[in-house]
Amino acid sequence: MSAASVISSGGAALGIELGSTRIKACLVDASDPTVVLAVGSHEWENALEDGVWTYSEDAVWSGLQAAYADLVADVRRRGAELTDLAGIGVSAMMHGYLAFDADGTLLVPFRTWRNTSTGAAAAELTDLLGVNIPLRWSIAHLHQAILDDEAHLASLAKINTLAGWVHEKLTGRFVLGVGDASGMFPIDASGGYDRDRIAAYDAHAAGFLAGRSLVDLLPEVLPAGADAGTLTADGAALLDPSGALRPGAVAAPAEGDAGTGMVATNAVAPRTGNVSAGTSIFAMVVLERPLERVHTEIDLVTTPAGDPVAMVHCNNGASELAAWASLFARFAAASGQSLTTDAVYETLLREALEGAADAGGVLAYNHLSGEPIASLDEGRPLVVRTPDADFSLANLMRAQVYGVFATLAIGMQTLAEEGVALEKMFAHGGVFRTAGVAQRFLAGALDAPVTVGDTAAEGGAWGMAVLAAFAATERTTDLATYLTDRVFAGAASVTADPQPADVAGFADYLARYRAGLAVEAAAIPALPLRGIRSSNEGTA
Repeated sequence: MSAASVISSGGAALGIELGSTRIKACLVDASDPTVVLAVGSHEWENALEDGVWTYSEDAVWSGLQAAYADLVADVRRRGAELTDLAGIGVSAMMHGYLAFDADGTLLVPFRTWRNTSTGAAAAELTDLLGVNIPLRWSIAHLHQAILDDEAHLASLAKINTLAGWVHEKLTGRFVLGVGDASGMFPIDASGGYDRDRIAAYDAHAAGFLAGRSLVDLLPEVLPAGADAGTLTADGAALLDPSGALRPGAVAAPAEGDAGTGMVATNAVAPRTGNVSAGTSIFAMVVLERPLERVHTEIDLVTTPAGDPVAMVHCNNGASELAAWASLFARFAAASGQSLTTDAVYETLLREALEGAADAGGVLAYNHLSGEPIASLDEGRPLVVRTPDADFSLANLMRAQVYGVFATLAIGMQTLAEEGVALEKMFAHGGVFRTAGVAQRFLAGALDAPVTVGDTAAEGGAWGMAVLAAFAATERTTDLATYLTDRVFAGAASVTADPQPADVAGFADYLARYRAGLAVEAAAIPALPLRGIRSSNEGTA
């Protein structure tokens, strides 16, 4: 069938992902999700309001509608009208804190994953529960609010993630995919919230809970393919105010961007992993066995099917690289040589290949916000060099790309020390669109082969569309088999093996980078923020 015929017949599945800088919509053929039928997007940015990184409630819904409208425009360019969907699914940036009263009213502005104000709660809960509780997890935000005796807690009826909130508005169901739920509270082998740790928390926070259990505040946990409801009439009208979209689409459990990244790279089986690079950067490694010790650098989460995953999450990814690319784009335009964004990246990344293996002594710190792995509560992006460094464009850009991967490499070294086996590492995100550069440098940073597939740039929105197709058509099989046999059987990909010179050069760079973190830490009190209330970051 032609794309127009699939769409017009209601045979498409829609994936929507609310990322840090863009809301993306991806429409695929539900019977063959490798076929992308249409795409849409909307750019947005977080704001620093009263010291909290947030997105306004209006920005969520207007942005969702704008991305959908852009998708519909693409559908119409293909000679079709979008009125019915076979499946739909929502994903979003993981974790953070959305608090609601019994009527579903948002009590405080959305607190995103970027906020690092939960240190006391995270440390207390890590000791209590015997597992690392990262700063950005929902339970850390909730408990910090309890420690701070915040007024909104008197009306609190439930908490959710961004993906879960959008899903609830579209379907009326207060449920969440297990991958995203695993960033709200630890998951046990049953695929639900860890019962022993729930009991421990209930006892610890009995004064606040006042006879309730923590599970009363959390969404129901569902694995990929489970019944997560259908698109309601109210949900269809919210997504498409024109009224053209009809209700009834099967809804996949909402997921976080880490889960959709695993799906988009077919990294859901043990001994596989993936790296997702955008505003943040994180690596997910599917585990064969539990880790021996608690590591504050490692989050224990799950795949969308509920299998255990070690996650190395860094708050800062490719945004600083994007800022430098924007600066050079402006220089080109000022000189009368206007270039597209892709052309700017192509030029700068190709230049980075000419740099020294250790970036010539140039260091680039990409910390626009706090970075827990580096023990930084705030960020101060820096370029640092000694007077004898070889300061060239090639070395500057190589340092910038290395800077995207440096904090991630620190966390990955912890996994290596645990003896975690890794056979395949997949990568996705816009920085990998320029073939053979960031992929090669990441292979050197991890000293492991890195594979990039055809869907690398589409990322999580496509991954969520695949989950929507899985929920609508393939609930009788398991997710790993579905991905291997139905989605990736004929997928094209390119693998970059680590080059010895890159491995040695990055190791030298990382040793200097670690030492230079003292400079980064000193810059925070020395250079206070200038009162800028919003970020204007791009993504590679």
